[in-house]
Amino acid sequence: MKNDLLIKICMGTGGLAAGGSEVMDAFKKQLRVKGIKADISKHCSIHRVGCRGLCAKDVLVDIILNNVKTTYQFIKPYMVERIIEEHVINGNPVEEWAVTEDYHQFHNKQIKVVLSDCGNIDPEDIESYLNVGGYDALKQVISTMSPKDTIEIIKKSGLRGRGGAGFPTGVKWEICFKETSSQKYIICNADEGDPGAFMDRSVIEGNPHAVIEGMIIGAYSTGADKGYVYIRAEYPLAVERLKKALNQARQNKFLGKNILGKKFDFDIKIKLGAGAFVCGEETALIASIEGQRGMPRAKPPFPVYKGLWEKPTVINNVETLANVPYIIRNGAEWYSSFGTEKSKGTKVFALTGKIKNSGLIEVPMGIPLREIIYDIGGGIENNMAFKAVQTGGPSGGCIPADLLDIKVDYESLAQVGSIVGSGGMVVLDENDCMVNIAKFFLQFTQSESCGKCIPCRIGTKRLLEILERITCGKGREGDIELLEDLANDVKATSLCGLGQTAPNPILSTIRYFRDEYEAHITKKKCPAGVCKDLLSYVVIAEFCKGCGACKRVCPSSAISGEKKAVHKIDPDLCVKCGACFEACKFKAIGKG
Repeated sequence: MKNDLLIKICMGTGGLAAGGSEVMDAFKKQLRVKGIKADISKHCSIHRVGCRGLCAKDVLVDIILNNVKTTYQFIKPYMVERIIEEHVINGNPVEEWAVTEDYHQFHNKQIKVVLSDCGNIDPEDIESYLNVGGYDALKQVISTMSPKDTIEIIKKSGLRGRGGAGFPTGVKWEICFKETSSQKYIICNADEGDPGAFMDRSVIEGNPHAVIEGMIIGAYSTGADKGYVYIRAEYPLAVERLKKALNQARQNKFLGKNILGKKFDFDIKIKLGAGAFVCGEETALIASIEGQRGMPRAKPPFPVYKGLWEKPTVINNVETLANVPYIIRNGAEWYSSFGTEKSKGTKVFALTGKIKNSGLIEVPMGIPLREIIYDIGGGIENNMAFKAVQTGGPSGGCIPADLLDIKVDYESLAQVGSIVGSGGMVVLDENDCMVNIAKFFLQFTQSESCGKCIPCRIGTKRLLEILERITCGKGREGDIELLEDLANDVKATSLCGLGQTAPNPILSTIRYFRDEYEAHITKKKCPAGVCKDLLSYVVIAEFCKGCGACKRVCPSSAISGEKKAVHKIDPDLCVKCGACFEACKFKAIGKG
C-alpha cells in the first residue's frame, strides 16, 4: 500500500485556517487504525503541501491511488474515515466530496511556472524539491555557465520585476555585475503589504527553495556573497518554512563556503520587517536592514550602484526570484513564449473580493481581464453585476466593466490608469461605492506614509479629508476638480513610489465613475447605498407583511407598527445601522 498510495493535504495558510493540521492528524490516525503503514518521512505516504490555489475550497486533499488522482474539497476530520474506508481500501472515490467542475475551470486557463510545484511538493522537505529538479539550475549555472552567460539568459527571457515597476531583471543584474566593489548584496523583497495580496507569502510557504535557488543564481551572476530576505513578521508560517529551507540548503552545500565545490561563497540571512508598508520601497527597505528607521531616500543613485551599506545591491521580489530556476532549466525561449511582446512570461495574482472563486492564480501576461474574472474566478458572488476591479493594491487603479476585455500586462494597465503591481486583484460589485473605495485606499496610504516628504505627508491627508467630506454629505462644488489637481501634484512631487502612486485610486475612480462623485456632492446620495451619512431607510408598503422582524432587530426602537400591518421607520431615531435591511426577508426595507 505504501508504494501505491500518496495523500497530499493543503497546509498553506488557507489550508491551516480551514483545519489542515486536524485533517492531517485524522488521516494518520485512520491509516493506523486500518493497519496501513504511513508516516511523514521523506518517503512518506502523507505529504503536507503549500497553497493549491483555490483557497475558497480548503481543506483540499489529493488521494493518489495507483497513479490515479482524486481531489477532495472542504474536507473536515470527520470525513476522513469514510475516505479511507471507501476510497483507499475499497477503491471507490467518495464522489459527493470530490471537486466539482468549477475547480477544473479555475485551473484550465492558468499556466503555472512559479506555482508549478506549489501544492505539489512538501515545502519543509528539500528532498521533495530535489525530486522535481530542484537546484538543477544552480548546478548547471555553476558548472557550465559564466555570470555573463546566466545574465544573458535572464535578459533573453524577458523577465521583468514582479514587484511593481516591471524593470528588466537581467538588465538590473548586468548593471550590478559591471560595478566594481569588494562587497555586493542581493536582497529578496518579501515585504508584501497590499490589502488583499498574498502572492509572495504563498510562494514562500509552498516552495521556499525555489526562491533560495533564484537568489543563489542571482548572487553568482552579480558577484554578491551576502543576501537578505526581508520578510514581514506577520507571516509566521512563511518565516518558519524559510528558516527550515535555509538550514537544509546549507546542509546540502547549496549555501555557505565553496558552494558545490566551486570558489563561490554565498549565504542568506532573514530580516523581519515590522509591518511598515513603506518598507516595500527599496531604499526604505535598505534603511530598515541597516537598523535605521524605514524611510526612503532620493534616487539616483539607485541601489544597484549604491545600496545596502553603500555597496552595489540587487533587490528583487519573491516572484521574480522564484522564476529564475525554471527559466534556467527550461530556457529563455520557453519562458518568453508566454505573454506578450513587451510583457513576457506569467504573473501570479491574488484574486479576492466579490468573486466566487477567490484564491491564488498564475496566468500568462496578456490574458484578457474578462477571462480572469469569469472563466477562472467563476464570476461575481451572488450573481451580482461586476462593477470594477482594483489592480496593483493601494498604488493601482480601478478598472470598470466596459474595459473587461483589456489585456492584463504592464503597458495595457498603465494606459487605463492602473498597474500590475505586485499582483493584488480585488473584485468589486454593484453594491460597492467607488468614492468609498477610493477613501479606503487613501486611508491606508495616508496612515502608511513615513512623513519624510511634504507632498505625501500633507497631500494624502488633504486628499483623504476631501473624500471624507464627500462621503459624509458635505461635498462642495469644485471638490472633484480640487481632488484631481491635488492628486496630480502629489504624484509629481512625492519622494518615493508610495506618494507617487497613492492618488491612483482617486484619479481612476473619478475617470470612470465621475457620476458617483457628482451624486454624492450635488444630490447628497450614495448610489450604491454604502455611505452611511447619505443613507435613509424606508419601509416599502407594498412589500411589508408586518412580520415584525425589522422591529425586533432595530437597536434604537426607530421602527413601529402592529403585527400584520405596514411598519414605519422614524428617521429621527434611525441610526442607519442596516440591521432592518438585513433582517427583512421580503425586501420591504429600501435604501434612500
